Amino acid sequence: MTESRPPLPPFDLQSALQKVQAAEDLWNTRDPERVAMAYTVDSDWRNRHVHVVGRPAIIEFLSGKWKREQDYALRKGLWAFDGNHIAVRFQYECRDADGQWWRSYGNELWEYSEDGLNRRREASINDRRIDESERRFFGPRPESEREVDFPLW
Repeated sequence: MTESRPPLPPFDLQSALQKVQAAEDLWNTRDPERVAMAYTVDSDWRNRHVHVVGRPAIIEFLSGKWKREQDYALRKGLWAFDGNHIAVRFQYECRDADGQWWRSYGNELWEYSEDGLNRRREASINDRRIDESERRFFGPRPESEREVDFPLW
């Protein structure tokens, strides 16, 4: 059985926006097995300083990530697209085991296979300590905020 994850490349504005929102929604499930299914079996990642290859490694990486990053809530925004490539900017908030809240800012470059699975992901991420009162994201994005941009800082 061939896997497929529409929308498929080449992307236009509407399909790129759909792909970005679908990725945001999927990552906000914090379910490593579900998330890994959006990537090719040999997907190649750079996440900060970590190199991850393949679904089993993605599942292991995400399991550790979401164990450390509690109450994780993510927002992604389309930056650019061309053919089978999409660039996004993102922010997420989480707290660590000590209760310290963080906002992480970053950019991702994505490359898709013909079947719409992500085969390459490069993420650059910076973290900023925040006070709980500075939080902006409380769980998955509500329908009323879809396609609403988020602040730069």
